[in-house]
Amino acid sequence: MSLSFCIVDDDASARRMLQYIIEESSLGEVTGSAGGGLEGVRQILSEAPDIVLMDLLMPDQDGIEVIESLRAQGCSSRFVMISQIENQDMVGRAYRSGIEFFIRKPINRIEVETVLRKVNERYAMSHYLDEIKSSLRKLEGLRSAPFVPTGRRTVRETIQPILMNMGLIGESGSRDIITIMELLLEHEGGSVDHLPPLKELYRQAAATYNKKPEDIAKEVKAIEQRLRRALTAALSNLASLGLTDYGNPRFEYYAPLYFDFEDVRLKMKQIEEGRETPAGKGKVNIKKFLQVLYIEIKEQLGV
Repeated sequence: MSLSFCIVDDDASARRMLQYIIEESSLGEVTGSAGGGLEGVRQILSEAPDIVLMDLLMPDQDGIEVIESLRAQGCSSRFVMISQIENQDMVGRAYRSGIEFFIRKPINRIEVETVLRKVNERYAMSHYLDEIKSSLRKLEGLRSAPFVPTGRRTVRETIQPILMNMGLIGESGSRDIITIMELLLEHEGGSVDHLPPLKELYRQAAATYNKKPEDIAKEVKAIEQRLRRALTAALSNLASLGLTDYGNPRFEYYAPLYFDFEDVRLKMKQIEEGRETPAGKGKVNIKKFLQVLYIEIKEQLGV
């Protein structure tokens, strides 16, 4: 997914430097830039960029006022503030206005790349979760009334078809995935919006396996290893499916939603070149997988 950027800064050299860093680092495409707040508002509302880099202090209007004006007019872009200001009150105002991060002046390439990669990751996660919700709403609309036992299905019954579609049934880590989802959805009624730290989830799951207190720490490590092996296997299964049939609905739906697509592409390349990494050794984002699965299960159960 290539993101679009707009840069609003009265310093032309800063705009050029930021554009160079964004495009040289393959972070996205700069589709517009402006030298002032009023010009920036017009351009942003016209082009609707994904991400806006906004200078805090500009001659005609400060960046916080610009962001508040844009929000009031329905702008959904994500904002990163650029500033030399160290005043904590100003920083607090900026975050309350809805910015994602600060980039300090003078501009440092490593800081810009690091910050914008984090913003990109947040944007991608939000986009994937929106896609899940949209897809689930469409699926619900297609179901006939007798086929929707929403209040009667268990977490296990809901999750198993998803795991099956990714080739995870039979993997030892599938038990841990089901246990974690049951803990989140049944014990807390699905009221949590964001997952607790992974180690805490592993600890809670380990406690349900009737382990002695002195064995919990060892079981926590074992759960993490089983999950990593299972998710690596799922990634490999989907990548293999994508190689043979890129338009396969299972590949199109699960691969970009549950995994970082760069990891999917890398796995496809490894399989194609015959150098696939052993199970459990690949790069997988366990927290993203569990977060997406959690939202999908909540949607299906109507909680």
